[in-house]
Formats: sequence, C-alpha cells, structure tokens
Amino acid sequence: MTATIQYEGNLRCNAIHLQSGSPIETDAPTDNKGKGERFSPTDLVCTALGTCMITTMAIRVADKDIELKGTTVEVKKHMLGNPRRIGRIDVVVTYPADLQLSAHDKDFLKDIGDNCPVMKSIHPDIEVKVEYK
Repeated sequence: MTATIQYEGNLRCNAIHLQSGSPIETDAPTDNKGKGERFSPTDLVCTALGTCMITTMAIRVADKDIELKGTTVEVKKHMLGNPRRIGRIDVVVTYPADLQLSAHDKDFLKDIGDNCPVMKSIHPDIEVKVEYK
C-alpha cells in the first residue's frame, strides 16, 4: 500500500504516505464547489508529472556530472467538461542560466523528461505540451 486517505468533510481529504508519514491535504477546486485552499486531485496529477520529469532527469544525469539544482518546472492544467477531466497539461522546464548543456545533453534530458513514468501513465486523450528552456 502507498497511502491512506481519509475524507475530512467539506470536500477536503487528508492523505498519508505510509513509508514516510508525510501528509497531503486536498481540496476541491473553486470551479467545482471547493475552496481551492489546497491542491486539488487534478492539480496533483499535473504536479506529479512535473516532479516525475525533473526527478527522473536528475537521476539519469547524476553520473554525467550534470547538476539540475535550480531547474524549475511549471505546470498548468486545462480542464474539460462532460465528463469533467483534464484535457491538456502545459509543462515548462527551465534550466538555470548558468547551467552549460551541450545540444546532446539537452536532447538526452528531453528524452528522459518526455518518457518519465508519469508521462507514460497519462491517458492518450490528455494532450501534454512540454517546452524546455
């Protein structure tokens, strides 16, 4: 088991990661009767994509002496209705200005990011647009 989730009422859940005990609270988004005071479940899907991309990239380049510290990943979700679902996720990966990457390194990192486990788990009906800067 990965986590336990308890519904707290008022459209809020509390999830506990079993291995570490780390909590995550979720709220329904404001466009779906929620308060938007925490990540929504669909926010977490998009956030999982961004964190998986950069984590997988960092794992794979650690032995190449490439340090990705300071790299940022921005994610933006676009919802569709009927049925309500994620329609598109925009991702922007921005490397630090002082990070010197060859064209080969950039292509290598892009391939890793574009093929991380979460990316491979996203339904093909969800459009994912990724930009690397």
